[in-house]
Amino acid sequence: MKKWMTLFFASLIALALSLPAWSQSTTAGKNQTSTAATKGEKEAKKEEDKKKKADKKAAAKKAKDDAAKKAKDDKDAKKDTSKK
Repeated sequence: MKKWMTLFFASLIALALSLPAWSQSTTAGKNQTSTAATKGEKEAKKEEDKKKKADKKAAAKKAKDDAAKKAKDDKDAKKDTSKK
């Protein structure tokens, strides 16, 4: 009789410990979809940030090239006036 009572209580304890795990796994599906959506939004934002950085870098390079070209043109113009 004592053996059966021990077995019965052990099975109840095992069942009680497994129930919270089941309840957590059912809510995890809900959280996973929101996490996936958030992850997709983050990836889209990263791509947008990369594009902005690339555009900014290209604009800075163009400005630098324009400034260098203008400086060269000014230098050439100064040489032309000094030759005359």
